Amino acid sequence: MIDQSIKKNNLSYFDSVSELTKAFGTSQPLHPLIVLFNHDTIASGSEVQQLVTNFYMLSYKSNLKGKLKYGQGYYDFDEGGLIFVAPNQALSVVDGNDRCEGMSLFFHPDFLLSYPLGKTISKYGFFSYNINEALHLSEREKKKIISIFEDIKQELDASIDDVSQDLIVSYLEVLLNYSNRFYKRQFITRKVINHTIIGKFEALLSEYFNDEISLNKGLPSVKYFSDQLLLSSNYLSDLLRNYTGMNTQQHIHLKLIDKAKEKLTSTDLSISEIAYDLGFEHPQSFNKLFKAKTKQSPLQYRQSLN
Repeated sequence: MIDQSIKKNNLSYFDSVSELTKAFGTSQPLHPLIVLFNHDTIASGSEVQQLVTNFYMLSYKSNLKGKLKYGQGYYDFDEGGLIFVAPNQALSVVDGNDRCEGMSLFFHPDFLLSYPLGKTISKYGFFSYNINEALHLSEREKKKIISIFEDIKQELDASIDDVSQDLIVSYLEVLLNYSNRFYKRQFITRKVINHTIIGKFEALLSEYFNDEISLNKGLPSVKYFSDQLLLSSNYLSDLLRNYTGMNTQQHIHLKLIDKAKEKLTSTDLSISEIAYDLGFEHPQSFNKLFKAKTKQSPLQYRQSLN
């Protein structure tokens, strides 16, 4: 680990927890791979406005006069929210000079190396969400999250022994599981907004094939639709799965099969021509997908209609 921060393109790169706390003017961490601090301990006049770290970050922020930028979006934290940042992701404070309330936890992936969580943390898709997809907490949820932060802080402030890390990792897993639950709640409580997003997605999906975009761009990708909707790929898939039981890729495949069946029944195009119309580079790939979804090859499907 390189114990220094590097300035490049106005970004501050941090490879060590101690350099991060030094830049923020907070007290030095007792553990080299993890730190948690209250935002009111950050020194005034800190020059860190844009940062990239080698760490995971979980941060509860409220009353921030200004905006944060992460991924494709901006987020105003006047009402507070919980954000998750994966290692090597850029985070910026934009037009924000006032202090915010809350707590931030940074931990290096190596902190989890000998624990199952080190392998399963990737399943928590919200680490790839954009900043505008932050978790909005109810008052009750806020108290639960803050209480777990406090449990972690208590362990970090105490004398480190051979059980400390086990307890902290356990608290981390509880924190992530509660966050997962609260995100599922958020998908429900933001139903009107989410149904609007789903409607736009379905319209974009139909347009992709009806306007023959597939002829020019090839097969539609999850990224194409998430970019069009200004959402992260993970958030869009999680939203769709919550309401429809299928992720973005499954919706794309469903539409592909529907359009393929339409062409197989209403045109005299060859199987290869249909494959190219749908955006496949190779007819074999079309045949493989169609058979996987319908238990028939495209030719068998067409023949079954006669």
